[in-house]
Amino acid sequence: MKKVLLGVMALIAAGAVAFAGGKKDAADKGATIKFRYWADNTQYSQLMQDIIAKFNAENGKGITVVGEESPWDGGAFAENLFNASMGGGDIDVATWKLTSTPLFVNNDLLLDLTPYVAKWSKKDDIDANIYKTMREAGGDDTKMFVMPWNIQVLYVYYRPSYFKKAGITVPKTYEEFLEAVKKCTMDTNGDGKTDIYGWGLRGSKGGQEPWGCFVHAYGGSFKKLDSAEAIKGMEDFVNIYKQGYAPSTAPSDGFSEIIANFKSGLTAMTIHHTGSSADMEKTFGDDVSAFPFPAGKGRWTSMGDTETAIFKSCKNPDAAFEWVAYLAAGEGQKMWCEGTGNIPVSKTVGAGAYFQNNRFMKASLDGESFAGILPILDTTTEFNSSLWPNTVSQALTGKISAKECMEILQKGLYR
Repeated sequence: MKKVLLGVMALIAAGAVAFAGGKKDAADKGATIKFRYWADNTQYSQLMQDIIAKFNAENGKGITVVGEESPWDGGAFAENLFNASMGGGDIDVATWKLTSTPLFVNNDLLLDLTPYVAKWSKKDDIDANIYKTMREAGGDDTKMFVMPWNIQVLYVYYRPSYFKKAGITVPKTYEEFLEAVKKCTMDTNGDGKTDIYGWGLRGSKGGQEPWGCFVHAYGGSFKKLDSAEAIKGMEDFVNIYKQGYAPSTAPSDGFSEIIANFKSGLTAMTIHHTGSSADMEKTFGDDVSAFPFPAGKGRWTSMGDTETAIFKSCKNPDAAFEWVAYLAAGEGQKMWCEGTGNIPVSKTVGAGAYFQNNRFMKASLDGESFAGILPILDTTTEFNSSLWPNTVSQALTGKISAKECMEILQKGLYR
């Protein structure tokens, strides 16, 4: 009797396992993935719905993505997402900003995508530097909690006619770049006053991103801002202003000012990304182009980011990864980047004529392998909004030295 009962129990257990296995397979093949995203305008909103519809119709695994749009609302998107997640919300995947990663990782809310990417057939279609940036955002270089989607890369705008007037070509090295800034500072009418400045320096809020290019040019980094190499880069940044190669308003110039100065013809070069390229072409036609910030001993440029993340609570992570992979290197990547003008992370998509034949897209793509972000720390917001502009302004106007400036920034960022 005992043997009979054991046999029956074994059959029940086996059946339960088989049933569970069958249920899991069915879930993998016919999973529903709840996807929360923001869209900057109605055009982007419709584009995302089109991408979702195409994926649902063509994925061949019965996976259904259900899109739920939520406003960015000045960053409240991430806060609302966090509160919903902590409260047991059922969102599976969401669009993402790297600055949100530490909070979610520290609360164990995100799925580690490392093993999924490792076996992904298209993993090499994305530059290793982008993966590196994704890992660094999570605070663990061995794990990746966010999936690349699309980016913005800062490059240098320049006026070809000004370069011709100055007798120079596009600089290939950092030293040539500094020389170009000097030579493009010109008195064109011989009245003894500068009419054109070589560089549109951004000394106010947001200027920490182009400033980072100078910090890295001599081999410095954000990890140690008071290193000899980083200080040397800061000295170059300050000297551009002190030697009269940037407008007198540079210490207080923000985005609007550097773009206005460039568009008015006051500056020969400045730095931004493809978000302003259509307006530049409208203003100048062919007399505007771009190049990636040149290399010195080191090389860096700022990367604006938008990614996706899968929540640890997702019941169908394999199906969810199919969706984020589609956005990263599938048809969804091509549709989104061509439709929005953002820079693709997929090498295959980036190699297409749409991107290669656009000089601004091309400059962005050429910068992907060395683009990055500032460290994501508890101090970063204050550093960007007040410490950096206030301290750098003092250095530009000679109230403190470049060395003193970098020592203050180092202490403030890593206090």
